[in-house]
Amino acid sequence: MSVPVLQIGRKRILFLMAAEAEYGPALRARFTPVITGVGPVEGAVIATATLARLQSEGGLPDLVVLLGSAGSARLEHCGVYQATTVAYRDMDASPLGFPKGVTPFLDLPARLDLSCYIKGVPVATLSTGGNIVPHDLYASIAEDMVDMETYAVLRACQTFGLALVALRGISDGTEPLEGLQSWTEYLHVIDERLADAVDLLIAQVQDGTFQG
Repeated sequence: MSVPVLQIGRKRILFLMAAEAEYGPALRARFTPVITGVGPVEGAVIATATLARLQSEGGLPDLVVLLGSAGSARLEHCGVYQATTVAYRDMDASPLGFPKGVTPFLDLPARLDLSCYIKGVPVATLSTGGNIVPHDLYASIAEDMVDMETYAVLRACQTFGLALVALRGISDGTEPLEGLQSWTEYLHVIDERLADAVDLLIAQVQDGTFQG
């Protein structure tokens, strides 16, 4: 089965999402994503395997778009944001003298920049990690929103020399979590708003105003 890559003008775009639950009817009408699975390990494995397969077939995409939900205690609930920087909150080698968030022996800062943006979509900083962040721990995280895949997918993209756009809709974080429904309750709203952001991206790629 071939990897679904969307051709828009002269650009080939690969869409990635973590979970089928985030892939609602509005997004289904616009593209077919590769589902990576949840968390930084699954995100890294599937993103890397997908890009390696495309490379072996002679057809790396021009752009990778990762989209889905995120948590935040400070951003608008159900608002959609694109990440400007992403940090890896699980990495802490500070007992060995490395700054928190810096991977030992890797010449990268604790926060990585994303270099291309969709005009008209609000921006925010992002923290990636392997945990669901409880409401009372958001104050300990410097970034505006949290997810579980973007840092991993960005590192995969960097390995292949590709740009990444990371779009996140805020599904939870403003109130204490009360089980799975706290995440899924508003995914239908986020689906529609993510689709609006994808429409902006497609229009800007088509008219040549997208920088990336």
